[in-house]
Amino acid sequence: MTVESGISDGRLIQLQNITRVFSVGGEEVRALRGVSFGIARGEWVAIIGQSGSGKTTLMNLLGCLDTPSSGHYFLNGKDVSRMSDDELAIIRNKEIGFIFQTFQLLPKETAQSNVELPLVYRGMPARERREKARAALEKVGLGHRMHHRPNELSGGQRQRVAIARALVAEPSMLLADEPTGNLDSATGEEIVRLFEELHRAGHTLVLVTHEPKLAARCPRAVRLSDGEVVADGPGREVALADRELPLAQAAGGA
Repeated sequence: MTVESGISDGRLIQLQNITRVFSVGGEEVRALRGVSFGIARGEWVAIIGQSGSGKTTLMNLLGCLDTPSSGHYFLNGKDVSRMSDDELAIIRNKEIGFIFQTFQLLPKETAQSNVELPLVYRGMPARERREKARAALEKVGLGHRMHHRPNELSGGQRQRVAIARALVAEPSMLLADEPTGNLDSATGEEIVRLFEELHRAGHTLVLVTHEPKLAARCPRAVRLSDGEVVADGPGREVALADRELPLAQAAGGA
């Protein structure tokens, strides 16, 4: 596939020879070194790597929070690599649903108001926003808690609100950053099972994590090391390639 042809095979995401170079103290730091891979619609993919591997930089690029130093990033048929900040803001609002480790909920607003927020930015009428927010909260099992504020919800419930907020605008993909990192193991398992349900429903999920156990639950994983893709394949196989992870541990649940 050439740059001029864009996405020719139905992929939602295509990265072509992506690099990202930062200037730190007068020296160049190459965070990404020629990263290339694609993600099809409806895939659930983990981006895995240890601290310093480049996965956070890649997440920022996938989320249109940053642009590459070189290379091309196609999202839903558009080359977003050289878009302006205003254009990227539109892409983020329309194409990407963000799920954060720390939930990023407005503490004084109800679950319903938090979920409505992306639709407020779109200028959607209040009645339609409320209906969509209610439907999204019901989808994640929180229809009965929509009028509660974050401090009245458990950690798992707050993450479900965050997932509903990511879903409400019907984005092309959900981008999750360490979504179980602040949860205990039982609650984290509930969230992973919710991701499994969303995957079966046809949503495109990109999950960024340093946890091999979590990557092993994904159908596919891409491992980064020193800014390069060093493995790309079935999640369990890529996770097991980490020698620090015992086989029995990877084979178990999250």
